[in-house]
Amino acid sequence: MRKKWTMTAAAVLLTAALAGCSSGGDSGASGGDGGSGSAKDAKVAVYGSTSEPVIFWDPSESHSNEIIVLNNIYETLLRYNAADDSITPVLAESYEKSEDGLTWTFHLKKNVKFHSGKTMTSADVKKSFERTIKLGKGAAYILDPIDTIETPDDQTVVFKLKYTATLDLIVSAPYAAFIYNTDELDKQGDDYFTKGHEDGTGPYMLKSWSSGKPVVLTKFADYHEGWSGSHYENVVFQTVADANTKAQMVKNGELTYVDMLPVQQLNALKSDSSVSVVTTPSYQNLIGFLNTKSEKLSDPKVREALVDAFPYDRVVNDVMGGTATAANGPLPKGLWGHDDSLPAPKYDLEKAKSLLLEAGVKNLTLTLTYTTGDSNQQQIAELYKATLAQIGVTLDVKPMPWDSQWQLAKATDPSQRQDIFMMYWWPDYANPYGFMYSLFHTEKEVNYNMSYYSNADIDKLIDEANVKAGVDRAAAARMYGEAQAKLNQDYPAIWMYDQQYVRVINSKMQGFVDNPAYPNVVFWYNVHP
Repeated sequence: MRKKWTMTAAAVLLTAALAGCSSGGDSGASGGDGGSGSAKDAKVAVYGSTSEPVIFWDPSESHSNEIIVLNNIYETLLRYNAADDSITPVLAESYEKSEDGLTWTFHLKKNVKFHSGKTMTSADVKKSFERTIKLGKGAAYILDPIDTIETPDDQTVVFKLKYTATLDLIVSAPYAAFIYNTDELDKQGDDYFTKGHEDGTGPYMLKSWSSGKPVVLTKFADYHEGWSGSHYENVVFQTVADANTKAQMVKNGELTYVDMLPVQQLNALKSDSSVSVVTTPSYQNLIGFLNTKSEKLSDPKVREALVDAFPYDRVVNDVMGGTATAANGPLPKGLWGHDDSLPAPKYDLEKAKSLLLEAGVKNLTLTLTYTTGDSNQQQIAELYKATLAQIGVTLDVKPMPWDSQWQLAKATDPSQRQDIFMMYWWPDYANPYGFMYSLFHTEKEVNYNMSYYSNADIDKLIDEANVKAGVDRAAAARMYGEAQAKLNQDYPAIWMYDQQYVRVINSKMQGFVDNPAYPNVVFWYNVHP
C-alpha cells in the first residue's frame, strides 16, 4: 500500500460510501461498473490495483494511491522523463528562468479545454497553485518556494520564488501540481471534489465511481492532443487484492495491466504468450521504520542490532526473486542524490547478538505492522521474525488494513504505537527532498516520519540542499549524501530494498513505458490496444 494517509481521508471515504459519484454530477453512478465493459473489449483497459485506487479526490490534497487515476484526469505544466532526465511540455509549450533562478516564465498552450468545456487560461493555473498552497495539504509542501504568481496575459504565467528551487521538477510533480477549473468550487463549495467530481484537462474524464466499486474513466472528446490513431475509450481501475486471482485475471484477459505480483506468479506468467512481463528501474523502496521514541528502541545499539539481523540477501533473492536490489539509504538507486559510496547494511546475526548483550537487552518483544494483502511484505515479515528469534527477540507480526496501520502509527499515546512500521515510499516529485524531508525531517505532529526521528544537523542539511538544488544540483546531491551518511550512523530505519517495477500487461497492449517519476501510473493516452 502507498505510504500516505491523513485525517481528511476518512471523511472522503465516508462521503464516497454514502453515494456513487461521477464527473460533473450529471452522468450518474450505477454502483456497478458504470457500463465500463470488459478488458476483453479492445477499447476498454482494466488496471488491476492491489489496493483501493482512490483515497483523495481533491487534486490539491492528493497524496496517495489515486496518483494512478488523477494523472489521467488532470495534467501539469510539464512532465519529467526519468529515463533521460529531460522535460516534456504538457500544458506549457515553453518556459524559461531568470539568471538568478528566482523568476520562471511559462507560456501556455492555446485552446486547451477543461472537461466542462471552459478554455484554460493563465488565471486557472494561478488559481490552481494558489488553492493548493492555501490548503497546505497532501504534497503542498513542495510548493513552498513559490512567493507570487503573475498572469501578464491569458497565455503567460510568471512564478516569483522566495528562494532558488527546481521549479521545473516541481510543476512536473505527480502530486500538488495539477491544473484544474476552480469555478465549480465557488458554486458548489470546497467539498465539490471530495464528493467525487472533477474538472481537469486530461485525456480521460470520470464516468463513475462509488466506494468499493471500480473507478471508470471515459475519453474526453475535446482533448487538446486529439484522438487520431488507436486509443482506449474507457479505462477501469479495479481493486484485486488476492495475488492468485489477479494473476488468473490478467492471464484470462480480464485485466490489461497489473501493478504488482509476487515472484511466484511472475515466474509462472513469463512463458505465457497472452501476457508480457515488463521490468524497469523505479524510485520506490521498502523501509522498516524503527520507533526511535519507544523505550525499547531508544538505544542506537538496539536499533543497530535490528538492522544487522535483517536477512537482506534472502529477501532480495528468495522473496523478491531478484526484482529488488540492496539499499544503502533512503534514496533509491537512479534518483539523483543517491550516493553509491555509502556501504549497504549486511546481515550479521552474531554482531546483532553482541550489540544486544552490550545494551543489556534480554527477552525483547517487538510489534511489526504491514499492510494486509501484500504477500511480499507478509513473507518478509515472517522471515524477519524467524531470524530475530535466533537472537532472543520475539517479533509480533500484525497485518492491518492500511488506514488502521496508519492511524496506529499516529496514536496520541506514543506507547500505543508499533515498534517497526513497514512501508513503501515513492517520490512526490523527482527530487531527493521528497524522501528526506517527508521521512526524516523533524515533525511537530506525526505525519510521514514513522521513525519519529529528529536530528537538527540532518534537518539543516535537508533544508539547505533543497535550496541549493535550484542553482547547483551536484552540490545539493553531495549535501543529501552527507545527510544519508549521518542517518546511517543513527539507525532510524531498516533499508529493506530498492525495488524494480515488474508489471504484467496484456500482450495486446502496445506502447507502454514505465516512468518511475510517476510511480505506478499508466498514461493511458500514450498506450493503445
